[in-house]
Amino acid sequence: MRVIIGLGNPGDKYARTRHNVGFDVVSILAEKENIPLKKLKCHALLGEGMIGGEKVVLVQPQTFMNLSGQTVVEVLNWYKVTPEEVLIIVDDIDLPLGQVRLRPHGGAGTHNGLRNIVYLTGSDRFPRIRVGVGQKPEGWDLADWVLSKYQTEEERKVMFEAYQYAADAAKAFVTQGIDKAMNLFNKR
Repeated sequence: MRVIIGLGNPGDKYARTRHNVGFDVVSILAEKENIPLKKLKCHALLGEGMIGGEKVVLVQPQTFMNLSGQTVVEVLNWYKVTPEEVLIIVDDIDLPLGQVRLRPHGGAGTHNGLRNIVYLTGSDRFPRIRVGVGQKPEGWDLADWVLSKYQTEEERKVMFEAYQYAADAAKAFVTQGIDKAMNLFNKR
């Protein structure tokens, strides 16, 4: 079994913002793999299905970003999975807009959602997909930047392609494992 958790904030106010990369990628993967996201469990919107013969749970926490660890702990306990079997999809201000990077584990950096996950689970062994949303422009508050929507048609196009690419990378994680997925998708 594999679990894919896309971090974000629930509600229309936050839809399609930079901080909701995880939600958007999970939604795309759910659509591609015909796994409806309609179960409410573990303080999350869930979809259960199969990808490449492997049972998969797709997760969008409904706890708000800074409390994402609550959902992750509940998912780990409910589905009896280890951190290594869980893929976290998250926005990253330190990567250029649209760049996608997979890692087998690592620290939380400046990301409050990841910080909460590491704190509450006591582990940083979660594989992750980081999707670059670009650094905040000078004069912007960080919270305002990550909660902003993409401002140009070009930004939206770049990010839509990045979301598709990240969804394909998440599928590769399920079907081929993190090392192979990294070899295939960290080239771009």
